[in-house]
Amino acid sequence: MPGWSRTVSPRCSRSCSRHAAARATPRASGRSRWPRSARGSSRRRPSRSPSSRSRTTSPRASRRSRAPRGSCVADASPGAAAPTVVVGVDLGGTKTAAATVAADGTLGPVLAVPTPAAGGPDAVLDAVAGVVREVVAALPGAARLRALGVGAAGVVDVGRGVIVSATDTLPGWPGTDVAGGLRRRLADLAEVPDLPVFVENDVDAHAAGEVWRGAAAGARSALLVAVGTGVGGAVVLDGHPLRGAHHVAGELGHVPVPGAELLRCPCGRTGHLEAIGAGPAVHRRYLALGGDATSPDTRDVVARADTGDELAASVVRDAARAVGRAVAGVVTVLDPEVVVVGGGMAGAGDLWWSALEEALRAEVVDVLADLPLRPAALGNVAAVVGAARGAWNLLDDRTTDGGAR
Repeated sequence: MPGWSRTVSPRCSRSCSRHAAARATPRASGRSRWPRSARGSSRRRPSRSPSSRSRTTSPRASRRSRAPRGSCVADASPGAAAPTVVVGVDLGGTKTAAATVAADGTLGPVLAVPTPAAGGPDAVLDAVAGVVREVVAALPGAARLRALGVGAAGVVDVGRGVIVSATDTLPGWPGTDVAGGLRRRLADLAEVPDLPVFVENDVDAHAAGEVWRGAAAGARSALLVAVGTGVGGAVVLDGHPLRGAHHVAGELGHVPVPGAELLRCPCGRTGHLEAIGAGPAVHRRYLALGGDATSPDTRDVVARADTGDELAASVVRDAARAVGRAVAGVVTVLDPEVVVVGGGMAGAGDLWWSALEEALRAEVVDVLADLPLRPAALGNVAAVVGAARGAWNLLDDRTTDGGAR
């Protein structure tokens, strides 16, 4: 549920400290996909995420005073060359957000617009191109687009920039050539004729952002779990994103879990985590079990849970426990350094967080008892930052390969 306004306040174990993202100074080496140096950690409470309901947010910025390569700071003096920028996009089922992101992770102002999902793939790509144009047009000088990174809902063939499969959140989305469609739509804005466009799954982009500039900065392995409209996961192993042979590595939402046996998942099957753990599932289950029929959405269910509605509290706890059990299974198999949890439900407060952590700790083997569990640090901009990181890597690869791709 994007844009949750509550500040996350999880009840964590002593190992639940998170890295201070603002202190990180990530490197942009073309051969290293993730920062190698470890960052310091702190016990600060997680910061409030920028709201996606606002057209312009106030994203986290680098402390560098100079304008780094690819920065949104442009030289608008007479005779200066037109600035070039890299833009990151978070393309979700309900909203699309975009911003410039420099090679060191410096983030420009974020623009967010509704995703016209019902209009089909062409309407969605038109909206993405439109918000990218707005981002670039807001810069001083006649800025040109150097590269574009997109974190998109669905299973993505990263090599081609094509959607392999998706739920009905975006009707007609499977088979969509996101990279090619945006390359054509933004050709007049591109610095070069063949605009570099990097496309990956939105949760993978979220993970890339958190590993680069957020709660997992410095980790060589991490599991990122995003719980909102759906439930997604992304895995980083030995500093590299795990894609899988069929592009579905990390699809945590479709893991079978206890308690969901009779609940239908958006993928059409029953018994999956997303059918009980996702935000919309919490609302549906509350109503199905006899909750107040006037309850409009999941946010209301969480608010009722906080004010003593026992049914609402039970539904929220069940959802969080299901997520915790699923995470326990994954970490037992992969043994990551850290687990990072984000998404709209991560803003649901102590009831949700405590239930998730209790279920996780109860299921894992003793050696994983102190596995760090951290709230995501970058909030609604994580996928924007991570998608742009992929675009920067694509540029570096092209340079290394002598321009061949």
